[in-house]
Amino acid sequence: MIEKPLTPEDVDFVTTLHGEERISFVVLLQPRGDQADVLLRAIDDVAMGELKEAVREGEEPEGSEAREPAEIGLEYSLRALRQAGSEAVGQVIEDHPLDRLTTVVEEAGADEVIVLTAPHYVEEFFHRDWASRARHKVGVPVLKLFAHSE
Repeated sequence: MIEKPLTPEDVDFVTTLHGEERISFVVLLQPRGDQADVLLRAIDDVAMGELKEAVREGEEPEGSEAREPAEIGLEYSLRALRQAGSEAVGQVIEDHPLDRLTTVVEEAGADEVIVLTAPHYVEEFFHRDWASRARHKVGVPVLKLFAHSE
């Protein structure tokens, strides 16, 4: 589960987690928007010392405007995973991401879930981030990793 396109460092990181073992991925990308409050994202930016980012939070596309960039980012990420030698399929999800994640885990027979996001300090503190919530829903181990910056 990701919230932005994978960087080359992210691809290298997730494809080498299990050594030489061949891995396949089902990537779920949720576009920015309703899943996180703009204020919480701005607080996270301030906590990380990224004041310019905090000011720009209101400028980020949300809802239907975020769909097309998300689809492009997903295709980019899938292509990068495949070029690294992994099988990869995916989809953009907008509603109920954890419900969709649970369904994907069941349908794919997944061994684990990797949640790769930027730090979200406020949500993590209250255990409302995706990884914390997924641990109570999916029935397999959930590994939380922090995404690399562009």
